[in-house]
Amino acid sequence: MIIREFKRQDIKRVLEIELTSFNDPYPANVLVDIYNLGAGFLVAQQDNMVVGYIIFWIRFENDGHIISIAVDKKYQRKKIGTQLVETAQEIFKKYNVKNIRLEVRKGNHAARKFYRNMGFVERTPVINYYEDGEDAVIMDKFLEFEEGEVQNKSEKT
Repeated sequence: MIIREFKRQDIKRVLEIELTSFNDPYPANVLVDIYNLGAGFLVAQQDNMVVGYIIFWIRFENDGHIISIAVDKKYQRKKIGTQLVETAQEIFKKYNVKNIRLEVRKGNHAARKFYRNMGFVERTPVINYYEDGEDAVIMDKFLEFEEGEVQNKSEKT
């Protein structure tokens, strides 16, 4: 399995995964627009087929945001989601992002457990966050830098 940058020809497969993963999936044009705006967009590929993806961006100078992540149901529980998040974290670190934030449905216990296992901490719920009225749980993770890694912009030069 490899993690690589999204290519426009991946959109059909990403949309298939999106549609089977979420009750309120992003339409294809929104996914492409997010990509065109400069969001990080990685796909997991196995045997020449996209089996998962993650979309993320830097919201503020030191804050990253995971917009969406999904893995084809046939490929779940194989650490693909973990590898996608870890790769995004490494990219965030290159840009000196110190905190990652995401929103997850309050009722999505499997996703909340996945993120907790990845080191995310649950914060305040957001009432009626989703179109169907379900609340979201804000989760975040502080990225720790290893000794010698860039920790602030003045150390980059």
